[in-house]
Amino acid sequence: MKPVRSRVQFVCQSCGHQTPRWAGRCPDCGQWNSLREEVSQREERGRPKAVSGGPAAATPIDQIEGTDEMRLETGLGELDRVLGGGVVPGSVILVGGDPGIGKTTLLLQALEQLGHGAEALLYVSGEESPRQIKMRGDRLGVHHSQLYVLAETSFEEILKAAQQLKPAALVVDSIQTVYTDQVSSAPGSVSQVQEVACQLMWYAKRSAVPVFIIGHVTKEGVIAGPRLLEHIVDTVLYFEGDKSHAFRILRAVKNRFGATNEIGVFEMKDSGLEEVANPSELFLAGRPERSTGSVVVSSLEGSRPILVELQALVTATGYAMPKRMANGVELNRMSLLLAVMEKRSGFHLSGQDVYVNVVGGLRVDEPSIDLGIVAAVASSLREQPIDSRTLVMGEVGLGGEVRPVNQVEIRLKEAMKLGFRRCVLPERNIEKCPPIEGMEMIGVQEITQMFDQVLAYV
Repeated sequence: MKPVRSRVQFVCQSCGHQTPRWAGRCPDCGQWNSLREEVSQREERGRPKAVSGGPAAATPIDQIEGTDEMRLETGLGELDRVLGGGVVPGSVILVGGDPGIGKTTLLLQALEQLGHGAEALLYVSGEESPRQIKMRGDRLGVHHSQLYVLAETSFEEILKAAQQLKPAALVVDSIQTVYTDQVSSAPGSVSQVQEVACQLMWYAKRSAVPVFIIGHVTKEGVIAGPRLLEHIVDTVLYFEGDKSHAFRILRAVKNRFGATNEIGVFEMKDSGLEEVANPSELFLAGRPERSTGSVVVSSLEGSRPILVELQALVTATGYAMPKRMANGVELNRMSLLLAVMEKRSGFHLSGQDVYVNVVGGLRVDEPSIDLGIVAAVASSLREQPIDSRTLVMGEVGLGGEVRPVNQVEIRLKEAMKLGFRRCVLPERNIEKCPPIEGMEMIGVQEITQMFDQVLAYV
């Protein structure tokens, strides 16, 4: 029998750093009061025994048999798009999001199609009872005869049930509630999350069963637990959205089997999540005509161009320090653009409160919306509306120059589908982009040129 070592250590619940002594602040990530005492009792050597399988042998790469990539369709086209065409057998997919955003709803709707009507499916819930899952399934119209629900938090019992059923897909909700006997710390700790994730990964690779893991998020919006969790899995998806809006954005931040930064758009209804085939049309619905501070910008999310309305409100401040608030765009980026406008174009914004908002609850981080932010702020400050059928895109540098953006042609084609016939874009993009019939392209080199083209065209 192998000897067992027992050791007391302090583990940071934010980054997983281990230290033999307690400290008020983690020496690695700098978080305060994040070190927790854990007692480690593990065998000196050997991989976890929960997942069977002998040691793997090294094989020359030219002797490995190549296979055609097989994808399992989930029945949700937006989810398949984000995953790169479907679920790869044996992959581990981590889904994170705020409480109540719709993670369980999304996976319950996807599971029904994965079973193809005959194969077993296993949904493991560590937070809800089978009766609660049944009530939600009835509301969503999920009536799969081979969908099994297991209320369990012990990984060893979950593994036994999976080996007996041999499911076509496994869902664990959530990994922060599951524990293994091989680690003595409490469920949800860094050691438990790391150990359970590793064993789920081994199970998925050995059995070729896709595993979906639901993860809690912290108040900062990142998945709780060690950062190593995102490195272990194959795909990391974030389910985003404002609860006051019906739209939900599924975003891939890591995908070993497809493109990253791909998004899927859903609309939350009483009957569950419904796919949005044309998100640009949805985000622009209800846009007012001849409204100051409103402009349409183009954001490229993965391979999909999306047109969204960007609004700005500039008003005189009553305080010594003006307010700067941004919803859907990075606040620091907005402050930088305001400084460029004041320095390079003579706008006096030091005595003005500035608010910027992306309509629909979508968050856009692409630099191509810089020119749109500048145009919207100038429109609100001067009380001059922007033509509702004009698209604005371009990156703004610190010198006030307008830099080119990528994939201009597909952005313009998406705009034409929605009736846009005029676009203000960087001059260098016009030189490389072929003429598009029916689209007037106006090139600018500096933001001062953009003001003459956008604000004068009313």
